Amino acid sequence: MRARTTGRLLHDPKGGSFWFDAGALCLDFAHTGGEGPYAVFETLHEPADLAAWLAQPPPAAVVTAPVTEDELAAAKALRQAIWVAAHARAADRPVPAAAIAAINRAAAEAPLVPGLGADGTSIAWQPPVRAAQALSTMAREMIELLSGPFAGRIRECASDDCPLVFVDTSRPGARRWCSMERCGNRHKLRALRARRTTDQ
Repeated sequence: MRARTTGRLLHDPKGGSFWFDAGALCLDFAHTGGEGPYAVFETLHEPADLAAWLAQPPPAAVVTAPVTEDELAAAKALRQAIWVAAHARAADRPVPAAAIAAINRAAAEAPLVPGLGADGTSIAWQPPVRAAQALSTMAREMIELLSGPFAGRIRECASDDCPLVFVDTSRPGARRWCSMERCGNRHKLRALRARRTTDQ
């Protein structure tokens, strides 16, 4: 079954977790780990981890063939490209050619194929369901995001020490934080303490 919402529970290696909705499945996927300093956030350690992530809604894509090491490597390459492209767009910089090439390469594969469920009212992915198809679907979503009306609303969290990126699809377009329960509340607490210090 395919869900229409986005967002995932993110876990901090230092402890704690919070709900983060990046506003697009491809951007949610970009936050499953990373390279360099972001390697501590890695969640896709082996092919089964990728299969488990894809099985959760969205995209609720339960693979019908085991994920391969090559597909895991391709997933991480796409994830890095989405991360780089999103940050470039958020900073109003050109998207690097290498990121564009990696996204296009993933998008060139056959995507997931939706079908009508047996009840006649729900959507299910048509078999076979492979990891490469899910990657293609996310790459195509990123292409649409970067070339569509919300391209100018891809943003990095306004907190000085938070690199999470999201697309603000709200009507007013005023979202600043990755999550109000995390960076939004921290900002409010800092502002409150600053006011109290000033008032003393």
